[in-house]
Amino acid sequence: MTLHRFFVAPGAVTRDRFALPTSIEHQVRAVLRLGEGDRIVLLTGDGSELTCRIETGDCVVERRQTVASEPKHRLNVVQALLKQGALESLVQHATEIGVASFTLVVTEHCVVREISARRLERLRRIAREAAEQSERGIVPPVEGPIKLTDALDGGSVMLYERHGGARLTDVEAPGSLIIGPEGGFSPSEVAGAEHAGATLAGLGPRILRSETVAVAAASVILSRTGDFA
Repeated sequence: MTLHRFFVAPGAVTRDRFALPTSIEHQVRAVLRLGEGDRIVLLTGDGSELTCRIETGDCVVERRQTVASEPKHRLNVVQALLKQGALESLVQHATEIGVASFTLVVTEHCVVREISARRLERLRRIAREAAEQSERGIVPPVEGPIKLTDALDGGSVMLYERHGGARLTDVEAPGSLIIGPEGGFSPSEVAGAEHAGATLAGLGPRILRSETVAVAAASVILSRTGDFA
């Protein structure tokens, strides 16, 4: 039987027997209809998990262990704002394959120029649900949006579809991947990234949709570092 997995606040787990956290109570009782004797897995976001048994309304810890499913390489995706469905798909699938965090940025060619608090919270919820489904040990944070210039550093790789030089497989595995919007980066943004010390890398002979780039590129990097496939 598959055990349902839930992320909870670290403070919700204070001892070996504790009340079912209110943040998951509706999902556990009303949606999944779990009750006396059923088991669930709780994750506190620090890479550890607890297998618990529901007993008279409480959770009783049966087993504690450290989750070994987190990638050793901590990859941050710096993603230009996209239309709602595309950004949600990107966060979901990139979380599933092991991206550690997301930083949203505004660039010159962004169609979407801002993001509401409600939409940002939805993206964070999607990341949490994807992390639960894929048996991650942490929930990747989704932060921003900030200016592109504030996200540039020497440990980044900017993916630029018109760059005819280095391929992603040719450069050192970066700490951050910088990915543009539907219209790509402007020449001044590319020049600014190079000035900041970021490496430019091409995407190969095909043009990918913006929401596809992060998943494809992260798969390449995490495969090279031994964390995926």
